[in-house]
Amino acid sequence: MNPEPKQLWPRGFWNLMFTQFQGAFSDNALRWLVIFPVLSSVAFSEAEKEGFASHASLLFAVPFLLFSTVGGWMADRFSKRSVMIGVKLGEVAIMLFAAVALKLEMQSLQLTAICLMGVHSTIFAPAKYGIMPEVLPTSKLSAGNGILELLTFIGIILGTFAGGWLAEGFQHREVVSGLLLALLAAVGVIASLGIARVPAADPKKKFNINIPAEIWHSLRVMKADGDLWRANLGNTAFFFVATLVQINLALHAQKVFHLKPTEQAWLQAALSLGIGLGSVLAGRLSRGRIEYGLIPPGAAIMALAGVVLGWPGISRTGFEVGLGLLGLGGGLFIVPIVSVLQHRPSAQSKGAVQGAASWLSWVGIAAAAITQSLLSGPARLDYGQVFWVCGAVAGLAGIFVIWSRPHAMREMVSRWRNTDF
Repeated sequence: MNPEPKQLWPRGFWNLMFTQFQGAFSDNALRWLVIFPVLSSVAFSEAEKEGFASHASLLFAVPFLLFSTVGGWMADRFSKRSVMIGVKLGEVAIMLFAAVALKLEMQSLQLTAICLMGVHSTIFAPAKYGIMPEVLPTSKLSAGNGILELLTFIGIILGTFAGGWLAEGFQHREVVSGLLLALLAAVGVIASLGIARVPAADPKKKFNINIPAEIWHSLRVMKADGDLWRANLGNTAFFFVATLVQINLALHAQKVFHLKPTEQAWLQAALSLGIGLGSVLAGRLSRGRIEYGLIPPGAAIMALAGVVLGWPGISRTGFEVGLGLLGLGGGLFIVPIVSVLQHRPSAQSKGAVQGAASWLSWVGIAAAAITQSLLSGPARLDYGQVFWVCGAVAGLAGIFVIWSRPHAMREMVSRWRNTDF
């Protein structure tokens, strides 16, 4: 266990939080800057629009499927701080490339930029999650992850909104948007310099060029630890649901509520508020522990929210309430799962485990992009019914946790009775 820091939250922790927020914001701003003009165009059919949105999300996921183990190896072999600084420098170059692609109005180059940002996030993720137990004591890990998830999803949501605003505000001057994102990436580089200095966990670790074998080895290591393996399954399910909701939300807002990209702000704000409250509440309720008992209630709230969001004829206000409810449940669900993934691996394998966990989460993301196309295409489900699918998956995840850890909720409630909040 790490010693308690003199400060409640070390300065390096907040630099890490800002760097993560900026990366999540920029990832999504670029992705939706490319997607929104296609969704608003009259030159494409509805099937082509839905296919383009799914393909763009899939291209962002592909690097995680191919290179997550590389990111995990780098996080163990080198200082996690150095890895993150290098990644942020690479982001500046990627955004400059994106500016050129936007200037030329070439969708192939724009999609390439999205794919490169996927590579950026692939390398960043294991270092980001792996460094948390190194800069925070175990007693603050759940609360720290609550803040991390809060800022991550606020970044995702605000980035989605910013992508729409940039698409409309700089129409036919998209190069300006690319340059602004490059400037923001430079700010991220400066912030990353303040991340706490940590030594390399395993400086002699050799790189296994056989990536499938490395993934398989890491999965076997995780499967030997029941809690770690279940956390990975829960993490994968969460990202499947989150991605499916995000893709479907953009389509639903445009086709059902007839909102322009910039008019989706209230929908995004409702989801953001829910995620923030849920993540911080999870950290608070954990009381210095990793609280498995929060996962089933979080899943149940997400399942209920899925029913609300898909209810026929639901008003816009009711839809916003449903989004807030979905975010609340998601925050309660994911914070203890992320804490397990960080805490249980050995110091020498945290990066490798995070890489494998990232690979599994992006299997979920890629599956969500494909599922959206299948549900709204061959399955002929409307957008509301897709939200029901999201809720059903969340509900099944909660049932699995109750089955695999039947006493977790009872023990959590018992601890609450004996604790002053």
